Amino acid sequence: MVHGKLEVLLVSAKGLEDTDFLNNMDPFVILTCRTQEQKSSVANGAGSEPEWNETFIFTVSDETPQLHLKIMDSDLTNDDFVGEATIPLEAVFQEGSLPPAVHPVVKEEKYCGEIKLALTFTPAAETRRPDDSIWS
Repeated sequence: MVHGKLEVLLVSAKGLEDTDFLNNMDPFVILTCRTQEQKSSVANGAGSEPEWNETFIFTVSDETPQLHLKIMDSDLTNDDFVGEATIPLEAVFQEGSLPPAVHPVVKEEKYCGEIKLALTFTPAAETRRPDDSIWS
C-alpha cells in the first residue's frame, strides 16, 4: 500500500458560468480528498476566469482514488454552486508528478468550464520494524 503526501497546485479556472447577475462572481474551491477538506481563498470579482495559484497538501494512500473539487461563488447570504470536477489520482501515484493540466468542470452532468491544477505525490519514507535489523 502506498502512503504519502499529495500536493495540489490550484492554478486557475476559465469558462465558468457566472452565477452573479449584477457583479462578477467571487469564486473559491473546496478541495476534498476522502475525509480531508480544504478551501481556497476567494477570488474576489474574478468572475468566470479566476486565478488562485495556491498549494494544498493532503495525506493520502493508494486507497484514495480521487480528488474532488467543488467550485462555489462566495455570496453574503448563501454561496452558489458553480460546478465540480473529479480528478483520478492513479496517474500521479505512478508518475510522481503531473504538470498543470485542465480538467472539465460539470454541473448537473453538463460541461460548464474548466479548472487547471498540477499534482505531485511524495511517498512517505518506509518505516523499518526493529526486527528488520541489517545485522540479522
